[in-house]
Amino acid sequence: MLKVEARQVERNFSIRNSLGRKVKLTVLDHFDLDIREGEFLSILGPSGCGKSTFLNILAGLDDYDRGEILVDQKPLQKRSFDRGMVFQGYALLPWRTVLGNLELGLEIRRVPKRERRAIASHYLELVGLTRFANQYPSQLSGGMRQRVAIARVLAYRPNLLLMDEPFGALDAQTRENLQIELLRIWEADKKTILFITHSIDEAIILSDRVAIMTARQGQIKEITEIDLPRPRTEEVRNSAEFAQIRQKVWILLRDEALKAESCYAGGI
Repeated sequence: MLKVEARQVERNFSIRNSLGRKVKLTVLDHFDLDIREGEFLSILGPSGCGKSTFLNILAGLDDYDRGEILVDQKPLQKRSFDRGMVFQGYALLPWRTVLGNLELGLEIRRVPKRERRAIASHYLELVGLTRFANQYPSQLSGGMRQRVAIARVLAYRPNLLLMDEPFGALDAQTRENLQIELLRIWEADKKTILFITHSIDEAIILSDRVAIMTARQGQIKEITEIDLPRPRTEEVRNSAEFAQIRQKVWILLRDEALKAESCYAGGI
C-alpha cells in the first residue's frame, strides 16, 4: 500500500537574476515519487535540487504549482497532525523543560494533562532521556537535543515522519549513535519515514530505498533498493554488499553533482 503518491509535481519561485530582473526558477519539475506504507525512504541529491522543497510541501510549509500529491489516497491537506517534521535545527523552546517540550504538540491537540504527561514520559523513555525530563534545552548536548526533537514529534503520533537532515550538524560519532537510535525507534512501530540527507552512507544504513534526485530542475533520477539485512549493525556497514551499493549510488549522485556545479557556475 502506498502512503504518499506524488505525480508530476512542479514548484516555481520568482527570483531576481544578476541583472535585477525577475525570472522564474523551477525547483521541481515533473516530480514523481511513491512512498510505501511503513517504509524508510531517503532522498539524496545535490544542493538546490529540491529535496527540502518537496519535504516542506509534504509538511504543509510550502505550496506547489502543478501536479497532484496524495497521502493515504487523499489529496494532501495543508495542515494535519498525521504528519510530523524534524528539522536540522532542534527548534526546542528554551523556556520549557525537556518534558514540557514533548508535551507541546499534545497541548495544541488539547490532550488532557494527565494523559499528555504519560505519553510524553513514554517517548522520553523511548529515547533514553527520562532522567533529563526537568532539564532545559541549554543544559543538553546537541545529540540529546535532537533526541528530544525526535521524541516531541513522535509523542503526538504522526503516521508520516518527515526528517530534513536531522543529524547534519552533529559530530560523526553522535551522528552514528543517533542513526542506530532512530532505527531502533522505527523498527519498534514502523512509521513511514521520508529522510533527507547529503550523506550516502547515512541513507544506505537507514533506508529500505534511496531516491536519487537530478540537479535543477529536480526530478527523481533513480530509486535504489537497499537489500541489506536488518537490524543494520556495524558488520552490515562494513560489508562488501554495503560497499557495492555505495559505489552505485555515488556514481548516480556524482553526475548530478557535476551538473549542479555547472549550473551554479553559469548563473541562473
